[in-house]
Amino acid sequence: MSEVSQLDLDVSVSYPGFSLEVRENIDLTGVVGLFGPSGSGKSSLLRVIAGLEPRASGSVKFAETCWQDSDSGRFMPAHRRPVGYVFQDARLFPHLSVHGNLDYALRRCGSDQPAISDNEVIETFNLHNILHRDVHSLSGGERQRVAIARTLLTQPRLLLLDEPLAALDVNRKSDILPYLESLPRRFDIPAIYVSHSASEMARLADTVVVLQDGRVTAIGSANRILGREELALSALPFEAVSILQVRVARHLSDMHLTEVEYQGQALTVPELNGTLVNDSVRLLIRAGDVAIALEEPRSISVRNVLSGTIVSIDALADSAFAMLSLDISGSQIKAQLTQHAVDELGLAAGMSVFALLKTASFDRSA
Repeated sequence: MSEVSQLDLDVSVSYPGFSLEVRENIDLTGVVGLFGPSGSGKSSLLRVIAGLEPRASGSVKFAETCWQDSDSGRFMPAHRRPVGYVFQDARLFPHLSVHGNLDYALRRCGSDQPAISDNEVIETFNLHNILHRDVHSLSGGERQRVAIARTLLTQPRLLLLDEPLAALDVNRKSDILPYLESLPRRFDIPAIYVSHSASEMARLADTVVVLQDGRVTAIGSANRILGREELALSALPFEAVSILQVRVARHLSDMHLTEVEYQGQALTVPELNGTLVNDSVRLLIRAGDVAIALEEPRSISVRNVLSGTIVSIDALADSAFAMLSLDISGSQIKAQLTQHAVDELGLAAGMSVFALLKTASFDRSA
């Protein structure tokens, strides 16, 4: 992994009825998720970073290089910023084939020895069989794969992805998510990923920046933000989720299942297509899908039982529920129970318990 770059933002821009003001220094490690409801300013901020908002005032610095600064009158135009931008719609050149689109990007980068080769992106995004196809004949998922591959061939130092899955149905999203997951590992380029989907954030982001009404309201690890630890007063409408980083142990293909291992504890999940034994993958666990037992249950249909300790119990205001934080071998997962269940079981911080998770509750789709 290359040295971590930093993005320093002190910017503002006004539109009719809306203003964006962001002052943050963001370490660009892996994927930074820009998360928030529609209309919160996510895409506007991405445009400012890319140099597509000349009306924006303030400063933007990337890895100690100043891209714009209102005080000095400096403004580096978009075409000179080493940024790759992937839009919601693929924006492929309709008069060129898939290969033609990729070749255009490679020629545009102007390097005799590009850091990222066309063979590398063709292999990573599995494009061999569609290279000579007309872009009009591609599915939505194929178009986005080509768009991301083309963007990488421009040799960017920062990748900006503006809701690239927004126009895709659930099946197409599931198809393309593994390709997005591979980006930091394969190409060592930091990325900023815009979405209002908690599932996509959990699947892809290392750090999450929350935007509401044009302001940053929280920033932290994906697990912390999506567990709502910093969002108690947030109006963002999503259920608390947890992330487990697990290792693929074996595939049970005849049953369409995969067995994974987390810190010596085994879990069975729906088949993780495209993964190999010993691959590391993320699992998303919704707080409402976690049940609690005081004793290890036997003779039940639930396949996944994890032992852990209650860290905290917080009542959810104006509701029948409480949120439990559980320590499972060093990671925290959330469980949402009724307050009645908490009281009846006598649950308290420090107690050893068992977390029960149905196989169907694990979700790796958006």
